[in-house]
Amino acid sequence: MANNPVDEITHKEEKKFVFKDSTFDSTKTVNGKKKLWRSLKQITAQERNLPWPDDSINYSSISAPPSFKPAKKYSDISGLIAKYKDPQTSLYYAGHEEFSTVRNLPSDIITGYLTLRGAYNPIG
Repeated sequence: MANNPVDEITHKEEKKFVFKDSTFDSTKTVNGKKKLWRSLKQITAQERNLPWPDDSINYSSISAPPSFKPAKKYSDISGLIAKYKDPQTSLYYAGHEEFSTVRNLPSDIITGYLTLRGAYNPIG
């Protein structure tokens, strides 16, 4: 007797997700009024319009602490993740092809790249 795939599907139990509450009803009424469910976007928009003291904490004022990981460095030429930095020009580059390009750039172009990155130091 061969197993029928339709029978196997019907015998499998339905997956029950742990995070779903089977008793939850999104159309609950409280004191005869329908309870409104708001999204995070609606909550933050409402908080911005309310008069808050300067030292209060709400959704829009929460900021993350600074990261302990070092910032990623990207190549000034290609935008790829840079593994290397040219000691003469202080430009980041990703590979040997870009290194030859970096070394052949005129000084005004190098200054422009460093200014765009915010690393231009006219003294050093």
